[in-house]
Amino acid sequence: MPELKRTPLYDLHTSLGAKIVPFAGYDMPVQYGLGVLKEHLWTRQHAGLFDVSHMGQARLVPEGSVSDAALALETLVPVDVLGLKEGRQRYALFTDDEGGILDDLMVANRGDHLFVVVNAACKDDDIAHMQAGLGGPVSVEPVTDRGLLALQGPEAEAALARLVPGVAGLRFMDVATFDWEGAELWVSRSGYTGEDGFEISVPEGRTVGLAEALLAMDEVEAIGLGARDSLRLEAGMCLYGHDIDRTTSPVEAALEWAIQKVRRRGGDRAGGFPGADRILEELETGAARRRVGLLPDGRAPMREGTELFVGDTRIGSVTSGGFAPSLERPVSMGYVSTDHAATGTGVEAEVRGKRLPATVADLPFRPSTYKR
Repeated sequence: MPELKRTPLYDLHTSLGAKIVPFAGYDMPVQYGLGVLKEHLWTRQHAGLFDVSHMGQARLVPEGSVSDAALALETLVPVDVLGLKEGRQRYALFTDDEGGILDDLMVANRGDHLFVVVNAACKDDDIAHMQAGLGGPVSVEPVTDRGLLALQGPEAEAALARLVPGVAGLRFMDVATFDWEGAELWVSRSGYTGEDGFEISVPEGRTVGLAEALLAMDEVEAIGLGARDSLRLEAGMCLYGHDIDRTTSPVEAALEWAIQKVRRRGGDRAGGFPGADRILEELETGAARRRVGLLPDGRAPMREGTELFVGDTRIGSVTSGGFAPSLERPVSMGYVSTDHAATGTGVEAEVRGKRLPATVADLPFRPSTYKR
C-alpha cells in the first residue's frame, strides 16, 4: 500500500481531536469531538469548515485568449464552457467514448485562464486526461502549492467577511480573487452541502493560519468527512465512484441540467465531446434507468448496494444511503428503471433478507439555500 499523503491541515486536525481515516490516498478527518450528527446540524445552522485540500486544482492556460482554452475543454466535456463569463464558475463532467462519466468537476473563468477543481480520487487521471486531450495551445498546470478550504452554512458569509469583506458581494457560482493579510485567495461562492458558502484556494503556507482565524469565530466549527457525506446526500448531490462513474451517463444520472442547449442537437456547438452520440440521443429519447431519491418507510437505512424490486422484478439498486439528521429519517439515492422512476412510485428494498417498502422521491431531499 502506498504511504498516505497529508494535507497542510493534518497537524491542526489531530490537535482538534479528529478521528483520522484513509480517504482518496490521504489521511483525512472523518469527525471531530462533536460527532457526525452534531457536525451536520451545526453546518445547517451556523458555519462548518471543511478541509478539501486533497482535491485536485489546475490552471488551463492558453497561448491566446481564454476562449481558446474554453473551446479546447469543450472537446472533453458536454457543457458550455465558451459561454462562461469571466468571474463565473460552472459544474462540468468528463465523459468517455461510451458516454460514461470519468469524473465531475468545477470550472471557472478567471479572465486569462480557466481554473478547475476535480475529485481527489481521480485527480491524477484527470490531469493526465486534460494534458492528453488539450495539449498544444493550452497548458495544463497542476496547482500543488495551495490548500483548499470549504466554509459552508448560513453564517458562512458573516464569518468570512470579517476577514475578507469583499466576499459578501459574491453570488452563487461567482469567483473572485481577494487579499487576506498579503495572501492571495481564490474564492468561489459554492460548495457541496446545499448551503450557502465558499470554497477558498489559499497558498499552502497560509492554509493553517486562515483555518485557525475562522475556527476562532464562535459560529465556525471544524467538520469532517462523515458530515460532508450526509450533507451532500440531503442535497441530492452525486459522489463520484458511488452515484456516478463510467457505467453511468449524464442523463441516467439526472444531470442533463448541466448540458446547455448550445451543446445539444440543434445548438451552435452541438456534440464534439466523448460519448456525444449516446448522450445526445438520451437527451431526446431518455435513458433506460434514472437516478432518483428514495424514502424508506421505516427507520432502517437503505445503504449502497441494496437491491430494489417491484414484485419479483429487480428494478435497480441504491448507490448512497444513510440517516439524514436534518430530516430525522433515513434517505437514499439510487438507480431504477425509468418506468419506475416517477415520484411517489412504491418499491421494495431487500435489507438483510427482508423486503422493506420505500417510495421514490424528488431530489434534493432538502431545499438548497444558495445566495442567488
